[in-house]
Amino acid sequence: MKMIHIDKAIVVEGKYDKIKLSSIFDAPIIVTDGFGIYKNNELADLIRFYAENGGIIILTDSDSAGFRIRNHIKGLVSNDKITNVYIPEIIGKEKRKDKPSKEGTIGVEGIDKKIIIDAFEKAGVLINNEVVCNRESSDSITNLDLYGLGLIGMKDSKRKRQELLNSMGLPSHISTAALIELLNKVMTRTEFLDRYS
Repeated sequence: MKMIHIDKAIVVEGKYDKIKLSSIFDAPIIVTDGFGIYKNNELADLIRFYAENGGIIILTDSDSAGFRIRNHIKGLVSNDKITNVYIPEIIGKEKRKDKPSKEGTIGVEGIDKKIIIDAFEKAGVLINNEVVCNRESSDSITNLDLYGLGLIGMKDSKRKRQELLNSMGLPSHISTAALIELLNKVMTRTEFLDRYS
């Protein structure tokens, strides 16, 4: 498989995640050492450097720990410098481990390469394995659109949002703001309303 060149740095949790992504992408890959990012000022400075000089892509596991690390990184840099890539929640364990993770899901290191590439496509980073520029549009999806479709602010909004996330192969931990950000990277408001209304 041909390596996919990405100019942005990719931030992952562990060394095995880095090994996996290094077999797919030609890009700088930064390892947080899990929660080690909380105490490592040099690592935080490195992430800030890459964010300010081209942007970063955050790819953590789809468990609650992965989302805590993701949110910590979001606190380090400006949101417009971040592209979030999410892997789906898949029940299982990595081959090198004796038992599954606390939440029973497979992390980045155990995810199939095709699923990782699909996740980068869903985040608007790639189209058919080619890097694309982020789309800027005045035709943006907003909270009001989600409200109009019953995805927020209604009695069964959580269930509907979960169905949407499941249909897109996204983890259930994604916040509404992150969902809107992701949707706006991969489709216009018109495309979204045509598809989901």
